[in-house]
Amino acid sequence: MFLTNILLKKAKSKSIMVLMESVVSGHKYTQIRERLADKLEVIRFDPYIMKESVYKERKKIRSI
Repeated sequence: MFLTNILLKKAKSKSIMVLMESVVSGHKYTQIRERLADKLEVIRFDPYIMKESVYKERKKIRSI
């Protein structure tokens, strides 16, 4: 192995961007969380139904 391969190795980021989706209406937004944390589940205002609803993490979008 060459020395340049070791020096150019990319480190993993500590946080990721995830897609959050409303359980009630399907409204989606993005949020940032730590890579090693559990999947997110939050209560937030849903503009489609004009009330608060539960949002669950659906999938990872990208590393930050």
